[in-house]
Amino acid sequence: QLQASGGGLVQPGGSLRLSCAASGSTLDSYAIGWFRQAPGKEREWVSCISGSGGSTYYADSLRGRFTISKDNAKNTVYLQMNRLKPEDTAVYYCAASVSTDSIWMLDRESKYHYWGQGTLVTVSS
Repeated sequence: QLQASGGGLVQPGGSLRLSCAASGSTLDSYAIGWFRQAPGKEREWVSCISGSGGSTYYADSLRGRFTISKDNAKNTVYLQMNRLKPEDTAVYYCAASVSTDSIWMLDRESKYHYWGQGTLVTVSS
C-alpha cells in the first residue's frame, strides 16, 4: 500500500517535498513513479526512480526543478519540488512498478501496478 503526502498551498517560487510511504512491502523491490493530474487535464508522468534508488528519470519539462529520491530504510520515496509555478498545481500520485524494464521505459501509467491516493499541490499567490 502506498500513501502520498506533503501537498499543500505554496506561493509561486516556493518549494514542497512530497512523500510516498509504503506499507506491507519494501520499496527496494519496486521502481516508484510520480504522476500528476491538473484540473481538466489527463494524468501525466513526472519522474521515476529504480528499486535501488540508483537510477532516476524525469520529464524533460521538470528536470532541474524536481528531484526524486528514495530512502529504503524509511521505505519512502520523496519528490522535492523547487521553484514551483502555478502550472504545477495538480493532484500528485505515486505508483509502484514491478516491471523489469529499463527505467527509461517507466514513463507511462501502464507500467505501474500499485497506486497511492493523491496529494493536492496548489501553487498560488
